[in-house]
Amino acid sequence: MCQREEVQTWEEGKSSDTQKWSSLEHKGPYFPPEYEPLPDNICFYYDGQPMKLSPATEEIVTFYAKMLDHEYTSKEVFQCNFFSDWKEEMTKEERKLIKMLSKCDFSQIHKYFVEKSEERKNMTKEEKQVLKEEASRLMEEYGFCLLDGHREKIGNFKLEPPGLFRGRGEHPKMGKLKKRIQPEDVTINCSQDSKIPAPPAGHRWKRVQHDNTVTWLASWLENIHGRPKYIMLNPSSKLKGEKDWQKYETARRLKMKVDSIRKQYRRDWTSREMKSRQRGVAIYFIDKLALRAGNEKDDESADTVGCCSLRVEHITLHRRLDGQEHVVEFDFLGKDSIRYYNKVPVEKQVFKNLKLFIKHKDPEDDLFDRITTVKLNKTLNECMPGLTAKVFRTFNASTTLQDQLNKLTTGKILSYNRANRAVAILCNHQRAAPKTFEKSMQLLQEKIQKKKEQIEEAKKELKEAKKAHKDKAVQRLSEQLKKLQLQETDREENKVIALGTSKLNYLDPRISVAWCKKHQVPVEKIYNKTQRDKFAWAIDMTDENFQF
Repeated sequence: MCQREEVQTWEEGKSSDTQKWSSLEHKGPYFPPEYEPLPDNICFYYDGQPMKLSPATEEIVTFYAKMLDHEYTSKEVFQCNFFSDWKEEMTKEERKLIKMLSKCDFSQIHKYFVEKSEERKNMTKEEKQVLKEEASRLMEEYGFCLLDGHREKIGNFKLEPPGLFRGRGEHPKMGKLKKRIQPEDVTINCSQDSKIPAPPAGHRWKRVQHDNTVTWLASWLENIHGRPKYIMLNPSSKLKGEKDWQKYETARRLKMKVDSIRKQYRRDWTSREMKSRQRGVAIYFIDKLALRAGNEKDDESADTVGCCSLRVEHITLHRRLDGQEHVVEFDFLGKDSIRYYNKVPVEKQVFKNLKLFIKHKDPEDDLFDRITTVKLNKTLNECMPGLTAKVFRTFNASTTLQDQLNKLTTGKILSYNRANRAVAILCNHQRAAPKTFEKSMQLLQEKIQKKKEQIEEAKKELKEAKKAHKDKAVQRLSEQLKKLQLQETDREENKVIALGTSKLNYLDPRISVAWCKKHQVPVEKIYNKTQRDKFAWAIDMTDENFQF
């Protein structure tokens, strides 16, 4: 498709040649405490009768009991997966007795944990201080490493405790048991001349390696998907900052190449070769709609797809719809089982090609049957070193943010959130409405109503007194009302949109920092402490004139 250039690739956790470290020493991960059995007076009931469970079985019961007031436990898939995994951990005797989830009574255990939660909330200042000191001690012991002689913060030094998998959207594996990670599951990475971290007493590590081309300190396979997970350096570390900068610079370089790439994929739409036509339309979708490329999944995974793995059943073609011509209606499950639904007018030649691609195919057949994700990314890499579908996504997300910020003029933070929201919608970053949404909106609306009443009262007093300071009072109250109304609009618009994912992973932070400096908005209003640490490199180096 494009003239061959030198290819640069990035793998998960890999560093570039300039990022190799010489020495790395750390204490290894912190393992969560072992399970503490329930008090004797707190019982699990089966078919109305109290039942004493083995510690392993009882621990899994507590995971479910803690979630009784959550909507997850009302879902059939969650219930089925939980019961299936729970039975596998039961003793033979328990398995003989416990046959149906509907006969299980977790209510007393649920009540016990609700009371424990309330106790924690009502702890004295002294008791909270003891917990704070213990957290500081653990951070000091496990939360830092020595990297090339420098003390660097570690990102996630605490291993996740066992529990029940929730997933996002309607994930088919929700409710499955996330098993306890043991030292025997963990591979340690450190330098050869360092002091190797000691495993917990009575245990040993799966393996100890000395690989300075990766940036992780420990790794293991999680049991839900069988994928590797890592303990990494904190986002604020020098290596992480360099990698972040490099990622956004690659996306920024695309700006210089994107016109030629767009011209080429348009030429491909009329190619004699079906493979070229499919590739051209796929790259158009990745560019225009910020679709993920998509990867092959095993049979047990959720039926999630990306651009290259779209099937005929995932699109519907409309010659005319809602007053627009050549509309493609998309409906499929994307990453994390989040539904992607969109009706998009496309160029006439794209529409004609799609009709050609689906001709004589069944609904379950691949839309793009002549291309793969690997081949697509290889083609993109030939156009520009380091270019992948994800870089396209980052480029379009950052470009959208920059364009929106240049246009919007409503209240400053509302403008920023609206620009961020445009990106989140482009990238299909959704979330369920927070459980507290209705209550928090009600409180906010009550504040707005009260403020309106205060303004009316102040206006009456102004009319009677005709004094300047009353006029100022009305003005001050009006400004406060405007802020509250902006908050209401912002909160309502963000109800089911997840702004954080794009902000942390797809938006060049220099755009946000430059906007803050130009409009005198404190960076703290956009990024929290953890995010400011991650993007410290951008905050330090960016002035108000930066444009993506």
